[in-house]
Amino acid sequence: MGIKIFGVSADSVKRQKNFHTKQNFNFDLLSDESHVMLEEYGVWGLKKFMGREYMGISRITYIIDEKGFVESVFEKVKTKTHANDVLNDL
Repeated sequence: MGIKIFGVSADSVKRQKNFHTKQNFNFDLLSDESHVMLEEYGVWGLKKFMGREYMGISRITYIIDEKGFVESVFEKVKTKTHANDVLNDL
């Protein structure tokens, strides 16, 4: 389908590379240690887990067309069905 997939994390390039190799991903992982892009896409913010608050990344998927416009947003990512959910949207 000519689709490019990118994952983005606040982890360092070295950590991303190690994780990419360990998981044997067939797509690129990008590093945004400064959180600039993560904040612009609204995925970096306050999270809560087991009564603890911390800053982190929300799992959100953006479908961006070839002109750079956001076509779809998946805010509630269910890891078990997400790939099929995205393919069905395309």
